Amino acid sequence: MPGKPVYQRVLLKISGEALVGDGEYGIDWPTVHRIAADIEAVRASKADVCIVIGGGNIFRGEPASQQGMERASADYMGMLATVINALALQHVLDQRSVTTRVLSAIPMATVCEPYIRRRAVRHLEKGRVVIFAAGTGNPYFTTDTAAALRAAEMGCDALLKGTQVDGVYTADPKSTPDARRYDTLSYQEVLARDLKVMDAAAITLARDNNIPILVFSIHQPGAFAAVVGGGGDCTVIGERAGDS
Repeated sequence: MPGKPVYQRVLLKISGEALVGDGEYGIDWPTVHRIAADIEAVRASKADVCIVIGGGNIFRGEPASQQGMERASADYMGMLATVINALALQHVLDQRSVTTRVLSAIPMATVCEPYIRRRAVRHLEKGRVVIFAAGTGNPYFTTDTAAALRAAEMGCDALLKGTQVDGVYTADPKSTPDARRYDTLSYQEVLARDLKVMDAAAITLARDNNIPILVFSIHQPGAFAAVVGGGGDCTVIGERAGDS
């Protein structure tokens, strides 16, 4: 049985690319099932779980705008892609008997609920996993910023970002074998060193609301539960003694 979580309410941020698996595009269902199993394990530990998911495995707004598409329209298309991913993850979680709700910042009542903060909080209080789709509902904002915003609105104890590697490194560990993983970083160090963990708006939101960011590998089975339980390989980003 899972141990008692160190963080009682967490927001998991995963990119759309995390759902691709070994492919290059779309949704790899075995990968979604593996991620869902990790989410189920965290819920079994009695931690509240909410999720923000990206849409880059289907459509990315910024590259489209660079090819000449009007940026706002491109971003809205990217937001719709996140709804597809959210419904896919909800489907698999439902199959595992994990009660889940999808709340979209762009209202589309036929397929999911509109985002209302008090409703989302109530779902969490009832033990449901809440998946936030469509980013912030506004163009020019990333899903990283949406994750920090929703984590603050939900009163989360931590924001966990599942990435391709098990933390933040001094260089790309895939191309630089001797790259060193940071155990801890301050918000200011991430901003000053331009470490590209999350965009500056997301880091600033987390800092202003004193929400630690834990960066871990979404591809390591069991890593999500381990980090929520206070263990596992990760980089912790937060305030340090003496920071102002």
